[in-house]
Amino acid sequence: MTTTTRDFLLEIGTAEMPARFLPDVLKQMETKFAAWLEELRLGSTAIKAYATPRRLALLVEGLDASQADLEEEMKGPAQKAAKDADGNWTKAAQGFARGQGVSIDDLYTKDLNGVPYIFATKKTAGRSTAELLEQGLEKWITSLHFPKHMRWGRNDLWFVRPLRWIVALYGEEVIPVTIADVTSGRTTYGHRFLSNGNGSGVTVDLNVPTDYLNTLREVSVLADQDERRDLITKQIEKIAVDKQVVVQIHEGLLEEVVHLVEWPTALIGEFPAEYLEVPNDVVITSMREHQRYFPVTDQDGKLLPHFVTVRNGDDRALDVVARGNAKVLNARLADARFFYEEDKKTPIETNLKKLETVLYHEDLGTVAQKVTRVRALADKIADALSLSADDQATLSRAAEIAKFDLTTHMVYEFPELQGIMGQEYALLKGEKEGVAQAIFEHYLPRFAGDVLPETLPGTALAIAEKMDTIVASFAIGLKVTGSQDPYGLRRQAAGIVANLLQHDLDLNVGILIDFALAGLQEQGAGKLAPEQVKQDVLDFFNLRLENLLQEENTRYDVINAVLAVAEGNVLATVTRARAVMNKLDDERFLPAVESFKRTNNLAKKAQGTDVNEAHLQDDAEKALYKRLLAVEETVRPLLAARNHDAVLEELFTLKGDIDHFFEQVMVMAEDENVKNNRLNLLNRLIQNVREVADFSEIVS
Repeated sequence: MTTTTRDFLLEIGTAEMPARFLPDVLKQMETKFAAWLEELRLGSTAIKAYATPRRLALLVEGLDASQADLEEEMKGPAQKAAKDADGNWTKAAQGFARGQGVSIDDLYTKDLNGVPYIFATKKTAGRSTAELLEQGLEKWITSLHFPKHMRWGRNDLWFVRPLRWIVALYGEEVIPVTIADVTSGRTTYGHRFLSNGNGSGVTVDLNVPTDYLNTLREVSVLADQDERRDLITKQIEKIAVDKQVVVQIHEGLLEEVVHLVEWPTALIGEFPAEYLEVPNDVVITSMREHQRYFPVTDQDGKLLPHFVTVRNGDDRALDVVARGNAKVLNARLADARFFYEEDKKTPIETNLKKLETVLYHEDLGTVAQKVTRVRALADKIADALSLSADDQATLSRAAEIAKFDLTTHMVYEFPELQGIMGQEYALLKGEKEGVAQAIFEHYLPRFAGDVLPETLPGTALAIAEKMDTIVASFAIGLKVTGSQDPYGLRRQAAGIVANLLQHDLDLNVGILIDFALAGLQEQGAGKLAPEQVKQDVLDFFNLRLENLLQEENTRYDVINAVLAVAEGNVLATVTRARAVMNKLDDERFLPAVESFKRTNNLAKKAQGTDVNEAHLQDDAEKALYKRLLAVEETVRPLLAARNHDAVLEELFTLKGDIDHFFEQVMVMAEDENVKNNRLNLLNRLIQNVREVADFSEIVS
């Protein structure tokens, strides 16, 4: 039995890794190692992963020194096969005993469902943790997944970057492991330049795992990413206070910068104020996306000719570092200003003409052809929404020119600015403000948590653009599979759902798909049957709705119940789910559900929903039909208003009449007309219930 524990350290030294890879691999390391320990029957008190640009590390505290001994009861053959007529053990029993590593005399009998079987208690001695680590570390390390892998030298290993060193310490003991000609030891490396200045870093030996963070700190490496994040934030805040400015700390950029440095030092630099004549978004994009700088504003939010950057080093000669960083930024901003001035000279029509030569996809034609499809789809959406004449005109013009900025110099250099520069240039070239805003808004939302369009023309164009992308992709076989979504179709579908909900738009996804398919057929694009494409896209949207409802903590069976009747209606599906969730604790809910389920079982045998009053014979069925008519009359305007809470209240009133019907009426009557009429009555009732949900999916 395990009586002692030791700490374990694994450090994987590599060539510099992309910063964007590290947040995910940190989570991956902790969860994968915890799962591995559970598989090995080993316990620990804490697991923490660390990462810098050139090292991945895992510190496991209180790791058991060995597995606990394991006892398992193993089931063997039935007794009639294990013993012969004289009561002697058969070859089957003897083979079972050998397989479990026990003596034949250790076998015993137990009854299972009245049948006697032979059992054995198999005992497995726990193995030492050092042995298990030695045998399994290579496989564990190479199982780590990254967005991109590479192979180097003559090695067969694919890993994020070439390996440089491995530290594997269990207590004071080195766990031997060799991967791609790199053998583990206790030696790690300090900061490339601060520790000895030769570009590789001073070597330092670790005695025990818990020395790791402090030992590296002594050689100018802050291995703990949380410590680096806190330090960078404090340094930036100090600069802001000292200079009486506001530094825009973008969380995504901060996370990236944290993983770009091992010893962070924040500093402030400046650039010529003349570059502020360029739109702020261009200046900020040049800083954030290309140089990883933080923009600086005054207290009123006005952009200033300053930037804050984080050096991977100490605070020596910061003025020299600031000038060097400013020189690089100046070159970028000079290019941006040139692009801006040149783009202003080019008419929108010239940019649109160029779209005819820009390939969107080999199976879908040019960007100009996509624009044609999106414009036609937007016009149909405008009709479906009964937009005002002004909004329709705005939408039509925006749809016509929405992609013109793709052929500008600025967007070619800074793709992140598509839509942003479209809005800017549209205004400069005399387009109406609503048109310019719709050009920007048609890309929204660009990512999870992004802002949504404020205007109806912008919303309609955003829906049209995204729906064309999704349907066109499915039509040529570019489906989303597993974790692969190279065209961002999940994000596009989530964006459509968000836009529909944001503006309370009652647009059926199925109809939107039909609109998009019509545009593809008109251009002769698409490889798959339209019917199959439509069903695939509807299923795809149901998955997005499922994710949305899960985020709202909707119960799984409620999700299944409302998706079963979704039929492409996003707005109604969400309000239905919320209504059902609101009624879960209502004492009438489960009894009503049971009545609906009983009704549904028989309704499946119906031939339709037409009820002939002449065939209603029993008072109970007449009462149910009368009550159903009253409910239908009441719920019709409630459904139109998507007041599904009130609809459920009305449906609950049917329970008494349903139960009385089943008590008094023989549904499967001998008279075919009477029987079919009763089945149709039940089917008509259940179709009303399905206006909210398929309650057969509810777990009661």
